[in-house]
Amino acid sequence: MFNYGDVLETINMVEREHLDIRTVTMGISLLPCISGSAESTARNVYDTVCEKAENIVKVTQELSREYGIPIVNKRVSVTPAAVVCAPFADKSHLIGKALDNAAKQLGIDFLGGYSALVHKGMADYERTFINSIPEVLADTERLCSSVNIGSTKSGINMDAVKLMGETVKKTAALTAARDGFGCAKLVVFCNAVEDNPFMAGAFHGIGESGAVINVGVSGPGVVRHAVECAHGADLSELAEVIKRTAFKITRAGQLIAREAAKRLNAEFGIVDLSLAPTPTVGDSVAAILEGIGLESVGTHGTTACLAMLNDAVKKGGIMASSRVGGLSGAFIPVSEDEGMIKAAERGDLNIDKLEAMTAVCSVGLDMIAVPGETSASTISAIIADEAAIGMINNKTTAVRIIPVPNKTVGDCVDFGGLLGRAPIMPVHKLSSEKFISRGGLIPAPIHSNKN
Repeated sequence: MFNYGDVLETINMVEREHLDIRTVTMGISLLPCISGSAESTARNVYDTVCEKAENIVKVTQELSREYGIPIVNKRVSVTPAAVVCAPFADKSHLIGKALDNAAKQLGIDFLGGYSALVHKGMADYERTFINSIPEVLADTERLCSSVNIGSTKSGINMDAVKLMGETVKKTAALTAARDGFGCAKLVVFCNAVEDNPFMAGAFHGIGESGAVINVGVSGPGVVRHAVECAHGADLSELAEVIKRTAFKITRAGQLIAREAAKRLNAEFGIVDLSLAPTPTVGDSVAAILEGIGLESVGTHGTTACLAMLNDAVKKGGIMASSRVGGLSGAFIPVSEDEGMIKAAERGDLNIDKLEAMTAVCSVGLDMIAVPGETSASTISAIIADEAAIGMINNKTTAVRIIPVPNKTVGDCVDFGGLLGRAPIMPVHKLSSEKFISRGGLIPAPIHSNKN
């Protein structure tokens, strides 16, 4: 039972510390939609998504009013579309358009799952599907795409890595009028998970049931406040403070998730406790790290502070719910974190340091803007480096990188809303072309052989 103190504490978290339910995401299986033609399958996809998620906006608005906790985003994820499109891969764009139209009809923010899983090999239909991604993202508004190119168990598919570097470049070119915005809806994964509620990488895994509710909770401001109040605490004591705070945040997420699942006639999947920042002042993972004792995020000690933070968040979440999943931890998207933006503008934070940080946080290089002239092979090499961190460390890593057309280091790009703004960050000038052109498969690490 909640006591009076608990109620006041929750109110304070919402009003002053930016606590929110970042997303309620309904995962929907599209496997029953596959029909004899692309056209009939597209109709089935549209009808299924609209039917299953018909009340998601209404229900989340009701829950937000009833419990007094903001629910920022309402989203849907679907079965990786490459599977659905396999019989007619050359018409994959019809499925993409149907999904985007369904998202508009429902009034949701984003729909994820225009995705392919090619971590061990790439069939002809999957290559054709991936080749459709740039035009589909340019031609849709709310559809998000992801491709899994590696895993600890399978290694890294370098043919897919090469193709994804080219895909990112094409997507940027086709959305040049919007500063390459299409790339903000495209994620390249290693060790992708099936129950991630966060965009742009969400998809509904093959192992999931027909309709599932996954909730993402975010509270960087709450954790920052707790850290700042822990005057004189050593690092072990501070880790306990963060863990207890994460516990409280996760409990709020579980409450919303269970009730949303009940009202939407879906299964309760997981709660993803991820410290997902926003450009709002005070809602920053960088501010937490600086509250721990760094003069600026990016300086020496940043990786160690982030490792402690990420671990404490995960421990607190697991204590609070037996259904913690997704990505759960600290995100470091540059454009979406007010503190990260300022550190990058000052030159305190660069891509190399961000890469080191991804070894200990959730996901990876996220919302990184680079010069538009950056080559496809350089982007592929960045993807390969990040995938290697995920593969070796048995964790999810990802790259969401935006080569902004006609912009270079010193410029800035503003995507607005939660996507924020990003300074154009420099990349290494030396070539990785010969490495990327070799193709093939980087073998799985020795510790993957655990059976």
